[in-house]
Amino acid sequence: MKLSEQGLKDRAAWEAAGFSLPQYDRRQVMRATGENPFWIHFGAGNLFRAFQAKVAENLLNEGVLDRGLVAAEGFDYEIIEKINRPHDDYGIAVTLKSDGSVDKAVVGSVVESHILDSENRPEFDRLKEIFQKDSLQMASFTITEKGYSLVSAKAEPLPDVAADFAAGPLRPESYIGKVASLLYARFKAGEKPIAMVSMDNCSHNGDKLFAAIDAFAEKWTQNGKAEPGFRSYVNDSSKVSFPWTMIDKITPRPDASVEKLLKDDGLEESETVITSKNTYTAPFVNAEECEYLVVEDAFPNGRPALEKGGLIFTDRQTVERAERMKVCTCLNPLHTCLAVFGCLLGYQKISEEMKDEDLVKLIKAVGYREGLPVVTNPGILDPREFIDTVINVRLPNPFMPDTPQRIATDTSQKLAIRFGETIKAYQASPALDVKDLKLIPLLFAGWLRYLMGIDDAGEAFKPGPDPLLESVRPYVADLKPGGRASLEKLRPLLENSRIFGVNLSDVGMAETVVGYLNEMIAGTGAVRATLKKYV
Repeated sequence: MKLSEQGLKDRAAWEAAGFSLPQYDRRQVMRATGENPFWIHFGAGNLFRAFQAKVAENLLNEGVLDRGLVAAEGFDYEIIEKINRPHDDYGIAVTLKSDGSVDKAVVGSVVESHILDSENRPEFDRLKEIFQKDSLQMASFTITEKGYSLVSAKAEPLPDVAADFAAGPLRPESYIGKVASLLYARFKAGEKPIAMVSMDNCSHNGDKLFAAIDAFAEKWTQNGKAEPGFRSYVNDSSKVSFPWTMIDKITPRPDASVEKLLKDDGLEESETVITSKNTYTAPFVNAEECEYLVVEDAFPNGRPALEKGGLIFTDRQTVERAERMKVCTCLNPLHTCLAVFGCLLGYQKISEEMKDEDLVKLIKAVGYREGLPVVTNPGILDPREFIDTVINVRLPNPFMPDTPQRIATDTSQKLAIRFGETIKAYQASPALDVKDLKLIPLLFAGWLRYLMGIDDAGEAFKPGPDPLLESVRPYVADLKPGGRASLEKLRPLLENSRIFGVNLSDVGMAETVVGYLNEMIAGTGAVRATLKKYV
């Protein structure tokens, strides 16, 4: 069986192998989408293929939608070249359920895919054409939080961004510059309305996308590279909106065990591709069954009935509460604890960590004891039930091949929101005391111990990618098991509120963190001993 238009003609073979197949006329959907596209998505990675594309697939099967999705990839063109196009934009969504069952669905909702490259004129011209269409209601994004950043770690404009600011919208090089150029084409076509919807896993994601787009609109109108009304258009929410969203679905990189499962079913050419940019992609995606997408209902050109596919549309305040519930308390902090200590203790799967009594005690304490007291119930999701599901169903799922190493990526970018916000909430509360937070500083110390690149058995490992890795590792470069950390040497790092969300000296936590760290570097097995002592 081959995943392609031709290969799917033998529907009986696919169905006999347990795959669900598209129940709509895909050629008709392709024609309708080509003429009147309504949804384009930037970031054709695993999360999009497992979540948004699958939601659209379900709604196409049910007759709720009559058009499909356009996917655009601006970071790693090889995803389109080596996965989308060889398989006629089909994908396979493999849902790994906690009861051990597996759902395999062929997804055909993506009916066009493009490379976001202004030097490739046919590709870029088609994207401009899509943005000029009256029918386009939304452009959504899963490009990671880093995708919205226009500056370096030193707060200087990135070279491609600076070049685009000066050169204007004709042939931009930067990701957001290219998106801003497409939006400028929509402006020039008659200031047509659209929702620009970040679906990335970061706080106030709509504001991050707006700030990035607005920076281009400001520079281009100031230097005469764009018509004067462009910035007003970007800032007019009745024409261009930037809704906030909260997304949650664990989607690990394609796993070898799933690849084998599909091969055993008869699927040909199912191998995972590792691109030159180190993206892991395959004709299939594997993901958990739980998923949440809460969206601020601000769509100036209307929107499809995605609530029929399980999305929750609400107001901005409720989105923020749901996002804070997840990111600051109920999932992400627990994930980071498992990531950091999982790497130190030699684990390769999150589900295996959930058999470790010390680590389970740790995440329960961080979630229930230290986090829940400052959670605001969003009303649409119950925080305690959410944590219950995370700890009892999602994280222990033995069929989910997620790794602590993957989640430990970019930890310096995560600590402020995942833990710093809880510290701030304790500071602001007349009924709570920051001194009662015992395990959040333990996690901070664990991260410093992780940066040493030596696990609890004394074996070296390579910390995951992180934009601040080269600037933070020197603080622990001289530390070795059996050594001792100095508060004075670590103080500049511990007082970096951009990393921790707060100045740890100001909140009385710096000495505690260093104390924990010294216990963790006492020798082989000291990380485990420290965990046992405090959890």
